[in-house]
Amino acid sequence: MSAGTDAGTGTGVAEGVLRARAYLMRLAEPPAPRLAHLVALLGPVEAAERIRGGADLGRHVGGEVAGRRDVDRVDADLDAVRALGGRLLVPEDAAWPTAAMAAFEHPDLHGSTDWVAPLGLWVRGPGSLATLSDGAHRSVAVVGSRAATGYGKWVAREWSASLADEGLTVVSGAAFGIDAAAHRGCLAVNGATVAVLACGIERAYPAAHARLLETIAAQGLVVSEYPVGTVPARHRFLVRNRLIAALASGTLVVEAGARSGAARTALAARDLGRLVMAVPGPVTSALSVGSHHLARQPGVSLVGSVDHVLEDVGPAGRLATPPARPRGPLDGLSMPAVRVHGALRGFATSTVGALARESGVDPRAVPAALDELAAARLVVPDGERGWCRPG
Repeated sequence: MSAGTDAGTGTGVAEGVLRARAYLMRLAEPPAPRLAHLVALLGPVEAAERIRGGADLGRHVGGEVAGRRDVDRVDADLDAVRALGGRLLVPEDAAWPTAAMAAFEHPDLHGSTDWVAPLGLWVRGPGSLATLSDGAHRSVAVVGSRAATGYGKWVAREWSASLADEGLTVVSGAAFGIDAAAHRGCLAVNGATVAVLACGIERAYPAAHARLLETIAAQGLVVSEYPVGTVPARHRFLVRNRLIAALASGTLVVEAGARSGAARTALAARDLGRLVMAVPGPVTSALSVGSHHLARQPGVSLVGSVDHVLEDVGPAGRLATPPARPRGPLDGLSMPAVRVHGALRGFATSTVGALARESGVDPRAVPAALDELAAARLVVPDGERGWCRPG
Protein backbone atom coordinates (compact mmCIF):
# COMPACT_ATOMS: atom_id res chain seq x y z
CA MET A 1 0.00 0.00 0.00
CA SER A 2 1.15 3.51 -0.68
CA ALA A 3 0.48 4.97 2.74
CA GLY A 4 3.28 5.87 5.15
CA THR A 5 4.16 3.64 8.07
CA ASP A 6 3.33 3.50 11.74
CA ALA A 7 5.04 0.28 12.67
CA GLY A 8 8.73 -0.33 12.94
CA THR A 9 9.79 3.32 12.79
CA GLY A 10 11.06 5.85 15.27
CA THR A 11 8.16 7.61 16.90
CA GLY A 12 9.82 10.81 18.06
CA VAL A 13 7.97 10.35 21.37
CA ALA A 14 9.89 10.62 24.65
CA GLU A 15 10.42 7.20 26.23
CA GLY A 16 8.90 8.40 29.49
CA VAL A 17 5.69 9.42 27.76
CA LEU A 18 5.45 6.12 25.90
CA ARG A 19 6.01 4.11 29.08
CA ALA A 20 3.50 6.21 31.02
CA ARG A 21 0.85 5.67 28.37
CA ALA A 22 1.55 1.93 28.27
CA TYR A 23 1.11 1.75 32.06
CA LEU A 24 -2.12 3.76 32.01
CA MET A 25 -3.63 1.73 29.16
CA ARG A 26 -3.46 -1.48 31.18
CA LEU A 27 -4.47 0.25 34.39
CA ALA A 28 -8.12 0.95 33.58
CA GLU A 29 -10.67 -0.77 31.36
CA PRO A 30 -11.51 1.50 28.40
CA PRO A 31 -13.04 3.93 27.85
CA ALA A 32 -12.14 5.10 31.43
CA PRO A 33 -13.41 8.71 31.09
CA ARG A 34 -12.20 9.86 34.55
CA LEU A 35 -8.68 8.59 33.98
CA ALA A 36 -8.70 10.21 30.53
CA HIS A 37 -9.66 13.50 32.14
CA LEU A 38 -6.83 13.16 34.67
CA VAL A 39 -4.32 12.49 31.88
CA ALA A 40 -5.59 15.48 29.91
CA LEU A 41 -5.23 17.65 33.03
CA LEU A 42 -1.82 16.51 34.27
CA GLY A 43 -0.22 14.84 31.27
CA PRO A 44 0.50 11.10 31.08
CA VAL A 45 3.80 11.11 32.99
CA GLU A 46 2.54 12.96 36.07
CA ALA A 47 -0.74 11.05 36.06
CA ALA A 48 1.14 7.74 36.02
CA GLU A 49 3.51 8.88 38.77
CA ARG A 50 0.64 9.93 41.05
CA ILE A 51 -1.15 6.62 40.58
CA ARG A 52 2.02 4.59 41.15
CA GLY A 53 2.83 6.69 44.20
CA GLY A 54 -0.51 5.91 45.85
CA ALA A 55 -1.88 9.47 45.68
CA ASP A 56 -5.49 10.00 46.68
CA LEU A 57 -7.23 10.24 43.32
CA GLY A 58 -10.72 10.76 44.63
CA ARG A 59 -13.68 8.43 44.35
CA HIS A 60 -14.22 8.69 40.59
CA VAL A 61 -10.67 8.21 39.25
CA GLY A 62 -9.81 5.88 42.09
CA GLY A 63 -12.76 3.68 41.23
CA GLU A 64 -11.57 3.25 37.66
CA VAL A 65 -8.01 2.25 38.58
CA ALA A 66 -8.45 0.51 41.93
CA GLY A 67 -8.69 -3.01 40.49
CA ARG A 68 -5.33 -2.83 38.68
CA ARG A 69 -3.47 -0.09 40.50
CA ASP A 70 -0.59 -2.40 41.37
CA VAL A 71 -0.35 -3.96 37.90
CA ASP A 72 2.74 -2.71 36.07
CA ARG A 73 3.58 -4.64 32.91
CA VAL A 74 5.07 -1.83 30.87
CA ASP A 75 8.24 -3.68 29.84
CA ALA A 76 6.37 -6.87 28.99
CA ASP A 77 3.72 -5.02 26.98
CA LEU A 78 6.19 -2.95 24.97
CA ASP A 79 8.47 -5.95 24.35
CA ALA A 80 5.51 -8.05 23.26
CA VAL A 81 4.22 -5.53 20.72
CA ARG A 82 7.71 -4.97 19.32
CA ALA A 83 8.14 -8.73 18.93
CA LEU A 84 5.03 -8.70 16.74
CA GLY A 85 6.50 -5.95 14.57
CA GLY A 86 4.01 -3.48 15.97
CA ARG A 87 4.16 -0.58 18.35
CA LEU A 88 2.25 1.65 20.70
CA LEU A 89 0.82 4.72 18.98
CA VAL A 90 0.12 7.64 21.32
CA PRO A 91 -1.38 11.15 20.97
CA GLU A 92 2.06 12.73 21.27
CA ASP A 93 3.14 10.91 18.08
CA ALA A 94 2.98 12.75 14.75
CA ALA A 95 1.35 9.60 13.32
CA TRP A 96 -1.57 9.81 15.76
CA PRO A 97 -4.91 10.10 13.87
CA THR A 98 -5.66 13.54 15.28
CA ALA A 99 -8.50 14.43 12.92
CA ALA A 100 -10.26 11.13 13.54
CA MET A 101 -9.96 11.41 17.30
CA ALA A 102 -11.33 14.94 17.19
CA ALA A 103 -14.72 13.27 16.72
CA PHE A 104 -14.77 12.66 20.48
CA GLU A 105 -15.02 16.43 20.93
CA HIS A 106 -18.17 16.64 18.80
CA PRO A 107 -20.75 18.97 20.40
CA ASP A 108 -23.59 16.47 19.90
CA LEU A 109 -22.07 14.28 22.61
CA HIS A 110 -23.48 16.72 25.18
CA GLY A 111 -20.75 15.99 27.68
CA SER A 112 -21.33 12.22 27.74
CA THR A 113 -18.65 10.67 29.93
CA ASP A 114 -18.61 7.42 27.95
CA TRP A 115 -17.37 8.95 24.72
CA VAL A 116 -13.66 9.57 25.20
CA ALA A 117 -10.74 8.97 22.89
CA PRO A 118 -8.38 6.11 23.73
CA LEU A 119 -5.24 6.81 25.74
CA GLY A 120 -3.26 5.12 22.97
CA LEU A 121 -3.55 2.44 20.31
CA TRP A 122 -1.58 -0.75 19.82
CA VAL A 123 -1.00 -1.11 16.08
CA ARG A 124 0.42 -3.80 13.82
CA GLY A 125 1.03 -3.41 10.10
CA PRO A 126 2.65 -1.09 7.56
CA GLY A 127 -0.19 1.41 7.20
CA SER A 128 -0.26 4.90 8.67
CA LEU A 129 -3.40 5.34 10.74
CA ALA A 130 -3.16 9.12 10.41
CA THR A 131 -2.99 8.87 6.62
CA LEU A 132 -5.68 6.21 6.32
CA SER A 133 -8.26 7.91 8.53
CA ASP A 134 -7.48 11.64 8.37
CA GLY A 135 -7.83 14.47 5.93
CA ALA A 136 -8.10 13.90 2.19
CA HIS A 137 -7.78 10.10 2.41
CA ARG A 138 -11.38 9.19 3.14
CA SER A 139 -12.43 6.03 4.95
CA VAL A 140 -15.60 3.99 5.32
CA ALA A 141 -16.55 1.64 8.13
CA VAL A 142 -18.37 -1.36 6.66
CA VAL A 143 -20.27 -3.28 9.34
CA GLY A 144 -23.11 -5.75 9.59
CA SER A 145 -24.38 -9.06 10.84
CA ARG A 146 -22.12 -11.98 11.67
CA ALA A 147 -24.79 -14.37 10.35
CA ALA A 148 -24.91 -12.52 7.04
CA THR A 149 -26.83 -13.70 4.00
CA GLY A 150 -25.24 -14.31 0.62
CA TYR A 151 -26.72 -11.00 -0.52
CA GLY A 152 -25.14 -9.12 2.38
CA LYS A 153 -21.73 -10.72 1.90
CA TRP A 154 -21.83 -9.91 -1.83
CA VAL A 155 -22.63 -6.25 -1.16
CA ALA A 156 -19.91 -5.96 1.50
CA ARG A 157 -17.27 -7.65 -0.64
CA GLU A 158 -18.02 -6.00 -4.00
CA TRP A 159 -18.67 -2.53 -2.63
CA SER A 160 -15.55 -2.62 -0.45
CA ALA A 161 -13.46 -3.59 -3.47
CA SER A 162 -14.96 -0.72 -5.46
CA LEU A 163 -14.42 1.75 -2.62
CA ALA A 164 -10.81 0.61 -2.31
CA ASP A 165 -10.36 1.08 -6.06
CA GLU A 166 -11.50 4.67 -5.53
CA GLY A 167 -8.76 5.13 -2.93
CA LEU A 168 -10.87 4.85 0.24
CA THR A 169 -9.84 2.91 3.33
CA VAL A 170 -12.23 0.22 4.57
CA VAL A 171 -12.47 -0.08 8.36
CA SER A 172 -14.18 -3.02 10.07
CA GLY A 173 -13.91 -5.42 13.00
CA ALA A 174 -12.69 -8.70 11.43
CA ALA A 175 -15.77 -10.59 12.66
CA PHE A 176 -17.60 -13.30 10.73
CA GLY A 177 -20.08 -12.27 8.04
CA ILE A 178 -20.11 -8.69 6.78
CA ASP A 179 -16.84 -7.63 8.45
CA ALA A 180 -14.81 -10.45 6.88
CA ALA A 181 -16.42 -9.92 3.46
CA ALA A 182 -15.55 -6.21 3.59
CA HIS A 183 -11.90 -6.86 4.50
CA ARG A 184 -11.56 -9.54 1.82
CA GLY A 185 -13.08 -7.38 -0.88
CA CYS A 186 -10.62 -4.62 -0.06
CA LEU A 187 -7.63 -6.97 0.10
CA ALA A 188 -8.57 -8.55 -3.23
CA VAL A 189 -7.80 -5.28 -5.02
CA ASN A 190 -4.75 -4.51 -2.84
CA GLY A 191 -6.67 -1.78 -1.04
CA ALA A 192 -6.06 -0.30 2.39
CA THR A 193 -8.04 -1.88 5.22
CA VAL A 194 -8.00 -1.50 9.01
CA ALA A 195 -9.22 -4.15 11.46
CA VAL A 196 -10.14 -2.85 14.92
CA LEU A 197 -10.10 -5.61 17.56
CA ALA A 198 -11.69 -6.05 20.97
CA CYS A 199 -8.64 -7.98 22.23
CA GLY A 200 -4.87 -7.87 21.91
CA ILE A 201 -3.49 -7.38 18.40
CA GLU A 202 -1.62 -10.69 18.57
CA ARG A 203 -4.82 -12.67 19.03
CA ALA A 204 -6.74 -14.18 16.12
CA TYR A 205 -10.37 -13.63 16.99
CA PRO A 206 -12.30 -15.38 15.71
CA ALA A 207 -9.72 -18.16 15.43
CA ALA A 208 -10.94 -19.04 11.94
CA HIS A 209 -9.76 -15.59 10.80
CA ALA A 210 -6.11 -16.10 11.74
CA ARG A 211 -5.03 -16.02 8.09
CA LEU A 212 -7.25 -13.04 7.30
CA LEU A 213 -5.80 -11.03 10.19
CA GLU A 214 -2.26 -11.92 9.15
CA THR A 215 -3.01 -10.65 5.65
CA ILE A 216 -4.50 -7.43 7.02
CA ALA A 217 -1.43 -6.97 9.22
CA ALA A 218 0.78 -7.46 6.15
CA GLN A 219 -1.14 -5.01 3.90
CA GLY A 220 -2.93 -2.61 6.21
CA LEU A 221 -3.34 -2.26 9.96
CA VAL A 222 -4.61 -4.25 12.92
CA VAL A 223 -5.54 -1.88 15.76
CA SER A 224 -6.65 -2.21 19.38
CA GLU A 225 -6.69 -0.12 22.53
CA TYR A 226 -6.20 -3.33 24.55
CA PRO A 227 -2.65 -4.50 25.40
CA VAL A 228 -1.18 -7.72 24.05
CA GLY A 229 -2.65 -10.70 25.87
CA THR A 230 -6.09 -9.17 26.45
CA VAL A 231 -8.87 -11.65 25.71
CA PRO A 232 -12.11 -10.71 23.91
CA ALA A 233 -15.18 -10.02 26.05
CA ARG A 234 -18.69 -8.83 25.26
CA HIS A 235 -18.25 -5.37 26.80
CA ARG A 236 -15.02 -4.87 24.86
CA PHE A 237 -16.81 -5.29 21.55
CA LEU A 238 -19.25 -2.56 22.52
CA VAL A 239 -16.39 -0.25 23.48
CA ARG A 240 -14.44 -1.18 20.33
CA ASN A 241 -17.34 -0.13 18.11
CA ARG A 242 -16.86 3.56 18.95
CA LEU A 243 -13.32 3.36 17.51
CA ILE A 244 -14.54 1.80 14.26
CA ALA A 245 -16.98 4.69 13.95
CA ALA A 246 -14.40 7.36 14.84
CA LEU A 247 -11.75 6.11 12.41
CA ALA A 248 -14.09 6.34 9.42
CA SER A 249 -15.61 9.29 7.59
CA GLY A 250 -18.88 7.38 7.47
CA THR A 251 -20.34 4.06 8.60
CA LEU A 252 -22.07 1.78 6.10
CA VAL A 253 -24.46 -0.79 7.60
CA VAL A 254 -24.95 -3.60 5.11
CA GLU A 255 -27.14 -5.97 7.15
CA ALA A 256 -28.28 -5.66 10.74
CA GLY A 257 -30.84 -7.51 12.81
CA ALA A 258 -33.23 -5.90 15.28
CA ARG A 259 -30.55 -6.19 18.00
CA SER A 260 -27.13 -5.81 16.49
CA GLY A 261 -23.65 -4.52 17.21
CA ALA A 262 -23.60 -3.04 13.72
CA ALA A 263 -26.59 -0.85 14.55
CA ARG A 264 -24.82 0.26 17.73
CA THR A 265 -21.75 1.17 15.70
CA ALA A 266 -23.97 3.23 13.40
CA LEU A 267 -25.50 5.06 16.37
CA ALA A 268 -22.01 5.69 17.74
CA ALA A 269 -21.03 7.15 14.36
CA ARG A 270 -24.05 9.44 14.43
CA ASP A 271 -23.22 10.62 17.96
CA LEU A 272 -19.65 11.31 16.83
CA GLY A 273 -20.88 13.47 13.96
CA ARG A 274 -20.06 10.90 11.31
CA LEU A 275 -22.20 9.98 8.33
CA VAL A 276 -24.38 6.89 8.60
CA MET A 277 -25.55 4.93 5.56
CA ALA A 278 -27.84 1.89 5.40
CA VAL A 279 -28.19 -0.65 2.60
CA PRO A 280 -31.76 -1.82 2.00
CA GLY A 281 -32.54 -5.52 2.02
CA PRO A 282 -35.57 -7.76 1.51
CA VAL A 283 -38.44 -6.77 3.80
CA THR A 284 -38.83 -10.49 4.56
CA SER A 285 -35.28 -10.78 5.94
CA ALA A 286 -34.76 -10.58 9.70
CA LEU A 287 -31.20 -9.48 8.96
CA SER A 288 -32.41 -6.27 7.33
CA VAL A 289 -34.79 -5.17 10.09
CA GLY A 290 -32.08 -3.14 11.82
CA SER A 291 -30.93 -1.57 8.55
CA HIS A 292 -34.45 -0.51 7.66
CA HIS A 293 -35.01 0.91 11.13
CA LEU A 294 -31.78 2.90 10.83
CA ALA A 295 -32.81 4.22 7.44
CA ARG A 296 -35.83 5.88 9.07
CA GLN A 297 -33.70 7.78 11.56
CA PRO A 298 -32.81 11.45 11.00
CA GLY A 299 -29.47 11.96 9.32
CA VAL A 300 -29.18 8.41 7.94
CA SER A 301 -28.80 7.95 4.18
CA LEU A 302 -30.33 5.05 2.29
CA VAL A 303 -27.78 3.91 -0.29
CA GLY A 304 -28.30 1.58 -3.20
CA SER A 305 -24.94 1.70 -4.96
CA VAL A 306 -21.25 2.43 -4.50
CA ASP A 307 -21.86 5.75 -6.23
CA HIS A 308 -24.27 6.71 -3.44
CA VAL A 309 -21.60 5.94 -0.83
CA LEU A 310 -19.00 7.94 -2.74
CA GLU A 311 -21.40 10.85 -3.03
CA ASP A 312 -21.74 10.85 0.77
CA VAL A 313 -18.15 10.25 1.87
CA GLY A 314 -15.99 10.55 -1.24
CA PRO A 315 -14.13 13.63 -2.49
CA ALA A 316 -16.09 16.87 -2.41
CA GLY A 317 -18.24 17.38 -5.46
CA ARG A 318 -18.55 13.67 -6.26
CA LEU A 319 -22.15 13.03 -7.36
CA ALA A 320 -23.80 9.70 -8.04
CA THR A 321 -24.74 9.00 -11.64
CA PRO A 322 -28.53 8.74 -11.97
CA PRO A 323 -29.62 5.22 -12.90
CA ALA A 324 -30.22 4.63 -16.59
CA ARG A 325 -33.93 4.92 -17.39
CA PRO A 326 -35.16 2.26 -19.82
CA ARG A 327 -36.35 3.89 -23.04
CA GLY A 328 -39.85 3.03 -24.25
CA PRO A 329 -41.01 3.06 -27.89
CA LEU A 330 -43.20 6.13 -27.32
CA ASP A 331 -40.53 8.21 -25.53
CA GLY A 332 -39.93 11.52 -27.27
CA LEU A 333 -43.15 11.50 -29.27
CA SER A 334 -45.65 14.35 -29.20
CA MET A 335 -48.86 13.86 -27.25
CA PRO A 336 -51.03 13.77 -30.44
CA ALA A 337 -48.80 10.98 -31.79
CA VAL A 338 -49.07 9.04 -28.53
CA ARG A 339 -52.86 9.37 -28.55
CA VAL A 340 -53.16 8.33 -32.20
CA HIS A 341 -50.93 5.32 -31.54
CA GLY A 342 -53.17 4.34 -28.65
CA ALA A 343 -56.19 4.53 -30.97
CA LEU A 344 -54.83 1.74 -33.19
CA ARG A 345 -56.44 -1.60 -32.39
CA GLY A 346 -54.07 -4.51 -32.69
CA PHE A 347 -52.95 -4.92 -36.28
CA ALA A 348 -56.29 -3.78 -37.77
CA THR A 349 -56.31 -1.03 -40.37
CA SER A 350 -57.75 2.35 -39.32
CA THR A 351 -58.53 5.45 -41.33
CA VAL A 352 -57.62 9.01 -40.42
CA GLY A 353 -61.23 9.72 -39.54
CA ALA A 354 -61.53 6.66 -37.31
CA LEU A 355 -58.28 7.50 -35.56
CA ALA A 356 -59.43 11.09 -34.98
CA ARG A 357 -62.67 9.91 -33.41
CA GLU A 358 -60.98 7.27 -31.22
CA SER A 359 -58.10 9.47 -30.06
CA GLY A 360 -59.90 12.81 -29.82
CA VAL A 361 -57.14 14.44 -31.86
CA ASP A 362 -58.15 17.18 -34.31
CA PRO A 363 -58.56 15.44 -37.70
CA ARG A 364 -56.30 18.09 -39.26
CA ALA A 365 -53.48 17.04 -36.85
CA VAL A 366 -53.81 13.28 -37.34
CA PRO A 367 -51.75 13.10 -40.61
CA ALA A 368 -48.78 14.85 -38.90
CA ALA A 369 -49.09 12.47 -35.95
CA LEU A 370 -49.09 9.51 -38.34
CA ASP A 371 -46.01 10.84 -40.11
CA GLU A 372 -44.29 11.08 -36.71
CA LEU A 373 -45.30 7.51 -35.86
CA ALA A 374 -44.18 6.27 -39.27
CA ALA A 375 -40.76 7.89 -38.76
CA ALA A 376 -40.50 5.99 -35.48
CA ARG A 377 -41.55 2.81 -37.33
CA LEU A 378 -44.62 2.43 -35.15
CA VAL A 379 -47.16 2.55 -38.00
CA VAL A 380 -47.14 1.66 -41.68
CA PRO A 381 -49.58 2.66 -44.43
CA ASP A 382 -52.05 -0.02 -45.44
CA GLY A 383 -53.57 0.84 -48.80
CA GLU A 384 -54.32 4.36 -49.87
CA ARG A 385 -56.24 5.61 -46.82
CA GLY A 386 -55.50 3.23 -43.98
CA TRP A 387 -52.81 2.79 -41.33
CA CYS A 388 -51.89 -0.11 -39.05
CA ARG A 389 -49.16 -1.29 -36.72
CA PRO A 390 -46.20 -2.95 -38.45
CA GLY A 391 -46.50 -6.73 -38.56
